Amino acid sequence: MMRLLLLRHAKSSWDVSGQPDFDRPLAARGRRAATMIGEHLSTHRLIPDRILCSSAKRTRETLTGLLPLISTDLDIRITRDLYEVGADVYIDTISALGGGARTLLLIGHNPTVQDTALELIGNGNPALRDEIAGKFPTAGLAVIDFELHKWSELRPQTGRVVAFFRPRELEVVGGEPPSDDE
Repeated sequence: MMRLLLLRHAKSSWDVSGQPDFDRPLAARGRRAATMIGEHLSTHRLIPDRILCSSAKRTRETLTGLLPLISTDLDIRITRDLYEVGADVYIDTISALGGGARTLLLIGHNPTVQDTALELIGNGNPALRDEIAGKFPTAGLAVIDFELHKWSELRPQTGRVVAFFRPRELEVVGGEPPSDDE
């Protein structure tokens, strides 16, 4: 079994007027959410062997928030190929760069993260698929399992959705007050 973790970058800042989209950093709330997601990955043993991350500033900063909570060696690939592209490119990138990772984390952007999840999910809990279809918030994380031997075998509708986490839910569990997750 192989596991794909699809993570939308955490909440970005819109404080600088006219700043190019590619260069937008995380907001303070986004930095907190990235750390929370990292803690969640660690606590629930959802530790990737390899990470594919968009080269946009907000995705790299999301990755930076996760790294202190991952205590194993891993391979990180930062690529512009995950910025402003469609689900077909995400799937091709996973197939080409997933390598031998048993658990692969992709940190990207919406709507493509959401579209990729929906394109890959073939079965699993239908309520989770409906939640993903309804809204994939910033720092949202979909967990999808595949009966594959290598990522190059990845095909649409072959995954089984096993979990979908939102920062708002993790804040409630952690005792912090919920906030707008968009």
